[in-house]
Amino acid sequence: MIEIKDLEVMTIGDMEKKYPFVLSFLENNKLDTTNFKETTFNDYLEQFHPDEFEELALDKEQIKKNLVVFVNQMLSFLGMDKDTVESITILPGVDKNGKRENFDELTINKSEIISIVGPTGSGKSRLLADIEWAANKDTPTMRTLLVNGEIPDHGNRFSTSNKMVAQLSQNMNFVMDLSVREFLELHAQSRMVENPGEVIQRIVEAANELAGEKFDMDTPVTGLSGGQSRALMIADTAILSTSPIVLIDEIENAGIDRKRALNLLVNEEKIVLMATHDPSLALIADKRIIIKNGGIHKIIETDENEKVILKDLEQMDLIINEMRARLRSGETLEKID
Repeated sequence: MIEIKDLEVMTIGDMEKKYPFVLSFLENNKLDTTNFKETTFNDYLEQFHPDEFEELALDKEQIKKNLVVFVNQMLSFLGMDKDTVESITILPGVDKNGKRENFDELTINKSEIISIVGPTGSGKSRLLADIEWAANKDTPTMRTLLVNGEIPDHGNRFSTSNKMVAQLSQNMNFVMDLSVREFLELHAQSRMVENPGEVIQRIVEAANELAGEKFDMDTPVTGLSGGQSRALMIADTAILSTSPIVLIDEIENAGIDRKRALNLLVNEEKIVLMATHDPSLALIADKRIIIKNGGIHKIIETDENEKVILKDLEQMDLIINEMRARLRSGETLEKID
């Protein structure tokens, strides 16, 4: 959020860099700031003669107020008006029998990966839903979620513009008749990014590193396979989305490079929680939450012994992936000694 006083210290160049949508405001008000990038907006207005303001039907003080209102409205619309999420904290609720969950609190910091494991129907998706809705003892589990150590603002929790959480479901199905390029251009335009071409190129390159089969900018999004769709959405979420928290439900069957996908999200400083049945993914995480009978039964930190086991599991995955590739190419398999 900005205030009138910020216009006294922020240069127009810095303002345009931080809030690219300011350009449309200046253009709509016929204000040419081309040669004033190192000047504050206040000083820029001072160079006008009063007659020029009258000719443009503008009032100096009113236009400053209008600019501040415009910027803050755009920040709210784009979900960019929130403070950076450095951590979330889960406080215990109850399991399906009404028994208190078996932990005191769990704090998850930016760039951490947390896996959620448990039998089918145990409550993994319920935990993801509690995080998505920033539960405050108002869900079936009675859990509470803190953001940066505090209960989130009520308005932000239920606002349709709330972009705190991005959720990647098991099936990513597109219905719009757009190419990959057009789909990403729409998202980039909605985010008012400065260099949409470069960002879009980066997303497609990252997605193709994750997907088993590559696709290009002109591929219709409806023609993407399940793995390609998942790869595109993960890359888009990591690079373009402002959502600091990413929830993933069963990434193991997506047909993508799972480890690389998680590294991409973490490198973009996201908090990542994933429900999974895959032992490799469970051990990639910094910690794993064990769900039992609808409640958090145990929280386990991945230790050095399990990291050694993870290397063995990853080696097995390489063998399986190699066999899968050979089968897809029409080759026959031979027994491994």
